[in-house]
Amino acid sequence: MSEALERLRGFICAELLRDPAYPLGDDEPLISGGLIDSFSIAHVAVFIETAFAVYIPDVDLTVENMDTLRQILALIRRTREAVTDARRLL
Repeated sequence: MSEALERLRGFICAELLRDPAYPLGDDEPLISGGLIDSFSIAHVAVFIETAFAVYIPDVDLTVENMDTLRQILALIRRTREAVTDARRLL
């Protein structure tokens, strides 16, 4: 998922922070650290859906799930696994 991490970092730095060179750390708090506001979570969700073909349900778009790059990637993984598991049941 390192490619995914870099794509996510690139999007957040370029589009939300408006500073492509910002050295955003994997565990740096985005929302609780004041880098982005909670409304930006929706932009991140749209990017995830477009870039990774993963739909994140609205109930999961929380600071607890999306405050750091690592948390966002973990959410992507969990969502992908849930979809895969659901398909196996069909």
